[in-house]
Amino acid sequence: MRVLVACEESGRVRDAFRIRGHDAWSVDLKPCSGDPTYHMQRDVLETLHMGWDMMIGFPDCTFMTNSGVLHLHTDPSRWIKLFAAADFFLKLWNAPIPKIALENPIPHCYAARLLGIEYSQLFQPYHHGHPEQKATCLWLKGLSKLKETNNVYKEMMQLTYAERNKVHYMSPSPERAELRSKTYSGVADAMADQWGGEIELDLFGAVYD
Repeated sequence: MRVLVACEESGRVRDAFRIRGHDAWSVDLKPCSGDPTYHMQRDVLETLHMGWDMMIGFPDCTFMTNSGVLHLHTDPSRWIKLFAAADFFLKLWNAPIPKIALENPIPHCYAARLLGIEYSQLFQPYHHGHPEQKATCLWLKGLSKLKETNNVYKEMMQLTYAERNKVHYMSPSPERAELRSKTYSGVADAMADQWGGEIELDLFGAVYD
């Protein structure tokens, strides 16, 4: 299966699919911080018509996330950026690709109105083996909801509030946004296992999905 992982510089989800035998590629305006071999550094909108079977996208959430809604009322320039972010999200959502999953935090009311589509599910890192809290939404087309793989909620609740919310309280730095946006390995594995299907090799080495 040909898989496009849009707006991913880490290559983490891409690699999870490639390990399982898929022809997966990441694309982002930034260079890949992991293995650059299967990374396209370009505008993702230029790659949507390249015959993909699935796209998993991580569009920028800066101007749509509920946690930043107050900034709209203190910085008027963010409204223009909000409209642009929603337009980009919808271009990914309407791409000519049969299976699509887009990931973002919970959107604020203005973003939700602009998108016009409700998210399909909400999950937490602790559903997939990471004792942390970070509410994450998935908009799904042609894909089933992601199932829990390793719920560590009880273990997480034994940690301090700061420990289980360490992503939220990450110290300011030039890399902060990039570090906060990286997909948890347990989530990447769940996506690849549950959405990737089975890969079989025939006697001649052909790959079937």
